[in-house]
Amino acid sequence: MTRVAGVATTRLSARLHTPFVTALRRTTTVDTVVVRVTDSDGVTGWGEAPQVWQVTGESLAGAEACLEGPLAAVVTGRSVEDLAATCRAVQHAVAGNHGAKAALDVALHDLAARRQGLSLPRFLGTDVHRLPTDVTLAAGDAGTLAATAGQRVGDGFEVLKMKVGTDAATDVARVLAVREAVGPDVSLRLDANQGWTPREAVTVVSALEDAGAAVELVEQPVPAADLDGLAWVTARVGTPVMADESVYGLRDLVEVIRRRAADHVNVKLAKCGGLSVGRALLDLAHAHGMGTIVGSMMESPLGVGAAASLAAAAGTTLVPDLDAAWWLAASPFHGGLSYDGASVVLPDTAGLGVEGLR
Repeated sequence: MTRVAGVATTRLSARLHTPFVTALRRTTTVDTVVVRVTDSDGVTGWGEAPQVWQVTGESLAGAEACLEGPLAAVVTGRSVEDLAATCRAVQHAVAGNHGAKAALDVALHDLAARRQGLSLPRFLGTDVHRLPTDVTLAAGDAGTLAATAGQRVGDGFEVLKMKVGTDAATDVARVLAVREAVGPDVSLRLDANQGWTPREAVTVVSALEDAGAAVELVEQPVPAADLDGLAWVTARVGTPVMADESVYGLRDLVEVIRRRAADHVNVKLAKCGGLSVGRALLDLAHAHGMGTIVGSMMESPLGVGAAASLAAAAGTTLVPDLDAAWWLAASPFHGGLSYDGASVVLPDTAGLGVEGLR
């Protein structure tokens, strides 16, 4: 019987070609813990746990300690054939630590797919290896945002995700500047990253509706824990509202659905703990008529490749948010996901297609 033989981690910091700025943070690097799970036959699966202090609160040191300690202990020696049971054991091994759990969950799926000689999308049940993505416009002044938006449309992107929430008083002007720059045919979605109060959110979104800005959706307008505020906004604006930081796992999504707090949900592996939970979240949302996307943190091609594989296999109602690795100045890996204009391209090779660090 082939068993999990070992779990190893490596810290990675990769430079972005452009600073990434939101209402929560500014970063010029992807900082992540890469995990490798090797079985007794010498086959290795890959995953990652990104550090995003302002969202998950997890550090590189914490993810590393979790992966090398209790998570490694719970999977080492287990049969590689019993993927579902092993992934459940990972979820129950520790409280929190969703990024570390996601890293190991993805690595176990990658390992299983490689053992069968299947790409991760095929292993998850789809032949789709190419899918569209939006691209984020980092927070900035109106002129810079308008110019950047024009460049991104020139790059082939048809869905722009604009970061707002840094200053409610000027958000309307910035959004209208972008809409004027790109014209009516480009989809424009907003992400406030918890930056508004409920009243500010309703004021800004209502002003944009009155101005005919044709915003596709507004993501996480209020603080994550304020589900009452989220529901209050959703009930008072015509623009669809998407929950992101308010939803980590199934319990969170059940509560959002119960309160009718949002119209859509953004499922991210580093928030929910991996592919197993991510698929369950999408299935639950679809069963209750919620709109869905699969998103990414500021991750490398490992995490984004896994998220894209989930989006391809489970399907989403809206164009997914898979541009994180597009921001990298260069991939730190041999193999793996790539971009072709506004499309994410997943290699039709074993697992995630990552063969090693550069």
